[in-house]
Amino acid sequence: MSTQKTVLQEAGTVDESSLRLDVEKAEQIIDALNTDLAATYTFYHQVRKHHWNVEGAEFRDLHIFLGEFAEDLEAAADEQAERLQALGGVPVAGMEALAKRSPVEPEDEDVYDIRTSLENDLEMGGDIIETMREHVEVAQNLGDHATAHILREELTELEENVHHLEHYLEDDSLKQ
Repeated sequence: MSTQKTVLQEAGTVDESSLRLDVEKAEQIIDALNTDLAATYTFYHQVRKHHWNVEGAEFRDLHIFLGEFAEDLEAAADEQAERLQALGGVPVAGMEALAKRSPVEPEDEDVYDIRTSLENDLEMGGDIIETMREHVEVAQNLGDHATAHILREELTELEENVHHLEHYLEDDSLKQ
């Protein structure tokens, strides 16, 4: 652990940034982005867990899909953190802070059959989609079109991945 004693910016604070967004507006957007960041990391860890533990007849396809999905989530979290830092905020980063801030609850440490795991992912993904849609509107209404654009792109990718989860959970159409 670092012995550095100088704090450059306290967590939960917002500094003025060169992006020229009013600090009060930036605070609201940073709050929304930190919520998205915590939710995205929570989802990342759950999807990665399922990637590690998948078994069964469709192992290979699901293992690849879940690995790529986790990578998409990790990239989205990175983009969210960098954007809120650019707006003058401090990205939520500690495990305790992430868990406290996340609007979604991860499943426990146990390993479940892949259908149950994917159903849990589908539920969590839907909850995050709803929250992100609200945050797109928050950013747009506050005049932060760049953040709204970033979140729209991430939302589109998330919706696509969640839709794929839904397909994996459908009945096998080849059965008679």
